[in-house]
Amino acid sequence: MALDLSESLVIGISATALFDLSEADKIFQETHKQDRDTAIEEYRKYMLENEDKPLKDGTGMPLVQALLKLNEFQKDGESPIVEVIVMSRNSPETGFRVLKEIRRRGLKISRSAFTAGESNVDYLEAFYVDLFLTTNEEDAQKIVDSNVCAAAIVKAPPKSSDYLNENQVRFAFDADAVIFNEESEIINQTEGLSEFHKNEDEKQDTPLSRGPHANLLIKLSKMQERLPGRKEFSPVRLAIMTARNSPAEMRVIKTLRDWDVYVDEAFFLGGLEKSRFLKAFKPHIFFDDQDSHLDLASMDIPSAKVLYPSHSPLTELIKNRKKANKE
Repeated sequence: MALDLSESLVIGISATALFDLSEADKIFQETHKQDRDTAIEEYRKYMLENEDKPLKDGTGMPLVQALLKLNEFQKDGESPIVEVIVMSRNSPETGFRVLKEIRRRGLKISRSAFTAGESNVDYLEAFYVDLFLTTNEEDAQKIVDSNVCAAAIVKAPPKSSDYLNENQVRFAFDADAVIFNEESEIINQTEGLSEFHKNEDEKQDTPLSRGPHANLLIKLSKMQERLPGRKEFSPVRLAIMTARNSPAEMRVIKTLRDWDVYVDEAFFLGGLEKSRFLKAFKPHIFFDDQDSHLDLASMDIPSAKVLYPSHSPLTELIKNRKKANKE
């Protein structure tokens, strides 16, 4: 009988998000400026020559290690609580170093896909993936546009991850354009904060529509039910870190109730810098859509950017602002 992972939390992760392959990527990018075929050959040569050298942690490593520990609570006959799948643009030959490092570390990752330069996005649904972490913007954009699963581009690894809780997995999410769709954020960006507050207060009894990471949050909330103890003391802890504040906070709480989602902590910061609170919460991963929040947070916290759909007015708005700044 084929294994069904639909009830498991499935994390797809690129080799470059799991391990620090920046040196190999640097060689590829610098050589690529001259000739693509030469770049591929130089990358292959580097990976083969360094096959026995250990790899350093990538941004996604602390999250993966913490999630895999949750399978200790798996009951006999049940599907895994968490499944991690390495999905890489490496060829099987150059990806051998990645597989070797997984074994060296004793990571319980048994499934992988190596596509030799081709996008692996088309295989996400076949693998039941709920979240794909990558360093490739093209792949992340394709996933967001297709809405096959949640996706994010990881920032560079933080200075240290030794502070993270070993007995709990912590997720932190921004609200608008991440958990919820971008409709309210568009009002904020185009009509201003006062109109945003007015809209959210008037519509507080109307649930917000699902954003790109809504299904992931719902899956995480349901996963808590498979884990021992009350939700309040679950090995998985969920937080929302949003720039919203009163009178825009009620709609968030009422929407989560409508979705039957339990969130442990919610911070309505009203313009206060998120990185200050993230350092206190200590998440294994923080998702946001704005670089202004991520650049500061990623210095201390594993962080990842959620892209807007290509057809979103926010995408066009950002392009126009960048163009205006250059002029």
